[in-house]
Amino acid sequence: RRHATFGVVCADAAIRIEVSAGECVPMSDRTLLAAESGSATEVAPGLGSESVSAGVRVRVMPTFEPDHSDPFERRYIFSYSIRVTNESETTIRLLSRVWVIINAHGDRHDVEGEGVVGRQPTLRPGESFEYQSYCPLTTAWGTMEGRYQFERPGTGERFEAEVARF
Repeated sequence: RRHATFGVVCADAAIRIEVSAGECVPMSDRTLLAAESGSATEVAPGLGSESVSAGVRVRVMPTFEPDHSDPFERRYIFSYSIRVTNESETTIRLLSRVWVIINAHGDRHDVEGEGVVGRQPTLRPGESFEYQSYCPLTTAWGTMEGRYQFERPGTGERFEAEVARF
């Protein structure tokens, strides 16, 4: 079983992760040309997504990673950068995430877990948290969308913020 080593940067820490085909899975139909050509490393500007819900702005920018992909083995690695901004009037804490990932064949893969990249950031009004992650696909394109669950530490109120399809 072949593995690709991929570097992920999270806030102040650099993390190296070994990935094998079929673990996770995402990205967007808009990454099709980048994945098929194998030469582009960044998806054209404007092809990520941005959404605002419950006072939280989520901006996503996907990138095809040709150096970590192998079309002959049906392994297409996509990274994505996410910026979460608290536009509400209160402090919030990101508790968990849910991803819905669909490949070009329509195969669906759901991913749920605590926090993001091992963290559960707390954001005061106006603050942002940025992170990078990745997902391998077995097809040259797919879609990914989901939601984050947050809590308002002062009241314990829980709410969700959408991550628009990318």
